[in-house]
Amino acid sequence: QVQIVESGGGLVQPGESLRLSCVASGSMFAIYNMGWYRQAPGKERELVAQISNGGTTYYGDPAKDRFTISLDYGRNTVYLQMSNLKPEDTATYLCNADIETTDYPSGHYFWGQGTQVTVSE
Repeated sequence: QVQIVESGGGLVQPGESLRLSCVASGSMFAIYNMGWYRQAPGKERELVAQISNGGTTYYGDPAKDRFTISLDYGRNTVYLQMSNLKPEDTATYLCNADIETTDYPSGHYFWGQGTQVTVSE
């Protein structure tokens, strides 16, 4: 069984930085890609950033120029370095991973429970 666990959220002031981490664990054959989404109250979930196992990255509009995604494939861990945070970045940040398992030989997206990021004075 695969587990996705996020960490690193918290309360910060505008302009500060945070680094989120997400670890995939359990029985798996390969991780194809990992990514971060976010969801604020009353809003739809939106893509923040994705990274493939080959290191190809894609950033959604919220992340461009301020966030950096990176992957430690050996540790099954993806990071999201966020800088110059703004109040509008306040949201629950969720990690997902496309993972090949016995039950999902072509891959399957597994989700974590999320970590809260609050940006406020």
